[in-house]
Amino acid sequence: MALKALKALAVASVFGATVMAGAAHAADELTLQLKWVTQGQFAGYYVAKDKGFYDEEGLDVTIKPGGPDIAPPQVIAGGGADVIIDWMPSALASREKGVPLVNIAQPFKKSGMELTCRKDTGIKSPEDFRGKTLGVWFFGNEYPFLSWMSHLGIPTEGGPDGVTVLKQGFNVDPLLQKQADCISTMTYNEYWQVIDAGIPAEDLIVFKYEDQGVATLEDGLYVLEDSLKDPAMVDKLARFVRASMKGWAYSNEHPDEAAEIVLENDATGAQTEKHQKRMVREINKLVDGSDGTLDMAAYERTVKSLLSGGSDPVITKEPEGATTTVVTDKM
Repeated sequence: MALKALKALAVASVFGATVMAGAAHAADELTLQLKWVTQGQFAGYYVAKDKGFYDEEGLDVTIKPGGPDIAPPQVIAGGGADVIIDWMPSALASREKGVPLVNIAQPFKKSGMELTCRKDTGIKSPEDFRGKTLGVWFFGNEYPFLSWMSHLGIPTEGGPDGVTVLKQGFNVDPLLQKQADCISTMTYNEYWQVIDAGIPAEDLIVFKYEDQGVATLEDGLYVLEDSLKDPAMVDKLARFVRASMKGWAYSNEHPDEAAEIVLENDATGAQTEKHQKRMVREINKLVDGSDGTLDMAAYERTVKSLLSGGSDPVITKEPEGATTTVVTDKM
């Protein structure tokens, strides 16, 4: 009897271990495509993964870094991600072109986009852009700029009354080398690269999109429309957003630790501790305590800005079905 009991116990132990192993692998998989490379801009997601917030929600999240040749809308359209991070102008333009993206949450409340100019160019106000060369990011990042120029009534084809658009790489070289009078920068990244390169703040003039009244929403979470037809997927997305916002809250409370977590996930080793700690602090100002809920007034402002683009608007009609609250309502 003792031998039978031992065998039964052994079988039960193996069975129990098998069940536990099965449970351990039962986490729902989800892939997030970032808009750019691993950096403090995405600290909340890396923190959520590192601190086990996704695990607590029964999720196995893969975070895919972006890069200069990676367009998140194309990635998700091709089945390479379940959720992407994108700016709303890019997402709405993609939707109008046939990629049915839907905003399910909006972690960033504010815009960090700006134009940084040398004072020695004589630029004192946006009206002084005429006849100047401005560095602009493309790959979907050009839409806020084009909308702004349309608001100002400034052509973007060059000439004394227009601006010459320099297709800017994702660096600040055109300003440093005086190839452009102004360049695109973010409050949390390239602006500080200019400062670190030796141009003092007093020699610069900065035009923040927020201050110009043309700011559009950045860094939202988007999925394909069809995925929202599956209740199980909606539930998974709600758990993902909840854990992600917990990660952002932790990042706000522990910015230096969040930066260290980002650095640990930077496979390229290209980021520096000083820059990432500064970036996380600046990013936290843009998240500004968000719970992930999309501010519809900010959405409507963004749409209005994109529609009023003169002869070449970013989008040509009012979007339908471009946002949903079914995910954040479950949080």
